[in-house]
Amino acid sequence: MPSGRRSSRRRRVEPHPELDVDRALGGRRTESGPDGEWTVQTVPAGTKTYRCPGCRQEILPGTAHVVAWANDALLGAVAGLEDRRHWHTACWQARGRRR
Repeated sequence: MPSGRRSSRRRRVEPHPELDVDRALGGRRTESGPDGEWTVQTVPAGTKTYRCPGCRQEILPGTAHVVAWANDALLGAVAGLEDRRHWHTACWQARGRRR
């Protein structure tokens, strides 16, 4: 049976590391391919229904997927964010093999 006394050995209190918001939300990365340079972010579980541009099927709420938008220096970052699309992870990975 454990004693009710507090331990005299206290753990050292260290400051918490800074939270990397991009990584906490699934990670944001840049990918290059024949179709250009893209920013891709993993969405652990969506809350809305989206239509995947790869297979044209629905991505249902609660389904993990990716969001991708083009990195176009001419259009600027804001224009790229407005054109972001939600993809099934497998569809995004296979986009180069589709017609």
